[in-house]
Amino acid sequence: MKIVLISRSQDKLSQVSSEIREKFKVETRTIAVDFASEDIYDKIKTSLADLKIGVLVNNVGMSYEYPEYFLDVPDLDNTIRKLININVLSVCKMTRLVLPGMVERSKGAILNISSASGIAPVPLLAIYSATKAFVDFFSQCLHEEYRSKGIFVQSVLPYYVATKLSKIRKPTLDKPSAETYVKSAMRTVGLQSRTAGYPVHSLMVCSVASLSSALWGFLPSESQNSM
Repeated sequence: MKIVLISRSQDKLSQVSSEIREKFKVETRTIAVDFASEDIYDKIKTSLADLKIGVLVNNVGMSYEYPEYFLDVPDLDNTIRKLININVLSVCKMTRLVLPGMVERSKGAILNISSASGIAPVPLLAIYSATKAFVDFFSQCLHEEYRSKGIFVQSVLPYYVATKLSKIRKPTLDKPSAETYVKSAMRTVGLQSRTAGYPVHSLMVCSVASLSSALWGFLPSESQNSM
């Protein structure tokens, strides 16, 4: 088994790659690209040309620095471009690169990391929420299109996970560590094409789904205005 890591920082890629090799004795390859750019996919395609990709995890993502009204988002035009390129275009283009080989081999799995923010509209996070809804719908559509060809496509919709990116330092019952969340989410691969990945998050998703869209639209706006 080989792992290909793709991210922006070569230094971080090298560090993670080294940790994986030392801990799990797994061969790794790194590709340093910025998913905010649109001209990176030829480089990725060339780097993957000699590999048979069995599992693709689309986990790159970007959100706002803080909740804000659409027109008041700092550097709005650039933020729109970056959010769409990172959260939407990357999922489509990476899938485009690896799916043909999976179809040819009649097996493969694509795990797309969406967000609980994509389950229902989240005012003050309009672009982010919409991009994550796209990932969720795209994943569900692909699963129906290609499951008869042996391809499993999963939409993963987590709530908060305690990571440096989320700025949550201490794990709690509803905000698990990355290790706890991943162990739980991996148990759903091949079984659930749409999952919150973690039992407590699943209960939260069910609660959200039971609310009317009008009430759900009101609650985040009120709570986020207090942030």
